[in-house]
Amino acid sequence: MLWSAPPAVPSTDSDPSPSPANPVSLEEAARQAGEAAGWVEQNWATWVNTGLRILLIIAIAVTLRFLVRRALTKLIDRMNRSVQAVEGTALGGLLVNAERRRQRSEAIGSVLRSVASFLIMGTAALMVLGAFQIDLAPLLASAGVAGVAIGFGARNLVTDFLSGVFMILEDQYGVGDSIDAGVASGEVIEVGLRVTKLRGVDGEIWYVRNGEIKRIGNLSQGWATAAVDVTVRPTEDLDALRGLIEGVAEEMAAEEPWNERLWGPIEVLGLTEVLIDSMTLRVSAKTMPGKALGVEREIRWRVKRAFDAAGVRIVGGVPLPAEDDPAPDPTASVAAPSAFASPTTPQSMAATPLQPPAPIPHPSTGPNLSKG
Repeated sequence: MLWSAPPAVPSTDSDPSPSPANPVSLEEAARQAGEAAGWVEQNWATWVNTGLRILLIIAIAVTLRFLVRRALTKLIDRMNRSVQAVEGTALGGLLVNAERRRQRSEAIGSVLRSVASFLIMGTAALMVLGAFQIDLAPLLASAGVAGVAIGFGARNLVTDFLSGVFMILEDQYGVGDSIDAGVASGEVIEVGLRVTKLRGVDGEIWYVRNGEIKRIGNLSQGWATAAVDVTVRPTEDLDALRGLIEGVAEEMAAEEPWNERLWGPIEVLGLTEVLIDSMTLRVSAKTMPGKALGVEREIRWRVKRAFDAAGVRIVGGVPLPAEDDPAPDPTASVAAPSAFASPTTPQSMAATPLQPPAPIPHPSTGPNLSKG
């Protein structure tokens, strides 16, 4: 035991509650004080030992928690400084999103600090209870049963939390990325441990639970491809077309902001389709993530102007007639007048069917003729 109870003092009077008329004698008071002092002297070493153990456990836990949290804070600050150093380079602004990196590092630091504090302080609390010689087996068993019950009841919450932690640790997406999460798609405006907020194309905000995301298509990582198909007549000179497109590419690559959005030269990949009345050329370029659509529109604009200046016609849809062929006669589809159109013509009269003769009346039914 941690300490023993003081011995019971037998009463000298038959009445359990002594009356003021019978005060305790000096010898009895001295005896009781001596017994109390002996009980304190017998247990004070145990008290001091237990108190020192508790103080030592708390001091070690608080110090360890402070050191761990400080180390994690320094680690997060170092990550942010490394990001800021990359931003100072030529391509830093294109490759690194400061807000995204900051939120990701802060989220990771918050999770790690919370986990470290829970483990350290929880272990210290169990050690303090053990110092009081409290049996921890029933407590741990009850905590295990409660944990299982909470796990079954809040399994969706746990799933969302764990999915959010791994998404942040693996850097699957961040603020400013355009993603396709299956259930919704749009630009990421906030990344949380349980919910991800997306802004859709029409401006709506989607709240997507991290546990519901089964696959993610990130449209903002790495690079994108701008592909443009140009359909012209099959009689055009391919070498001349290639020269026109290469001139457009050089002019576009030298102007802002296309010199930053283009991460590779604009190339003519060749013919993708050859038909009787048209042929299609594929033009492609590697671009900054999320800027492919704007680059495609600018390429179409410039190619159309260059082709118009060179007299090259872009075709598509309904086939156009060749310039060398004469225009069709609009009366060619009109039929010639027919002789059968008028009923008075000999052809119409000859083709008219003969009328059957009138029936001859029977003598018995005819008029009564007699000689007069």
